[in-house]
Amino acid sequence: MKLRVVSSKKEITDLNRNEQLVHLAFRASNMDVMNLVQSCPRLRAVQIPPSYHETLSRAAQQFLEIQGVQLLKGDVWGHRKDIDEYFAIGERVVNRISTLMSEGNSIEETVKKLQRETKLSEDLIRYILREQVMV
Repeated sequence: MKLRVVSSKKEITDLNRNEQLVHLAFRASNMDVMNLVQSCPRLRAVQIPPSYHETLSRAAQQFLEIQGVQLLKGDVWGHRKDIDEYFAIGERVVNRISTLMSEGNSIEETVKKLQRETKLSEDLIRYILREQVMV
């Protein structure tokens, strides 16, 4: 699973139309959100830093919801965009989630353990759980 990191609004128009997961590393306006959804029609989730989540307009949040795009809070710790424009979430993480769930851990326990182990955000772990483990 790959999370495309977008550092500025200028990059939105250059995105691949098939992007499904995007991390916005800048404070997005309503127009930026609309342009993102238009540029990436297969978009399924957008992750934004928690501080930017607080300032994202209610209209932008509702627009994403109407389009069927999940809004996730979180950061991409330790990612260097100058090396790779994608933040990769390896199969090891998905397998670890599956293992924890099969051991009888609750969703809450699984999320807490994985947050400590991987530094991924709670919302992103829950997204992976819903989309890849519990299908």
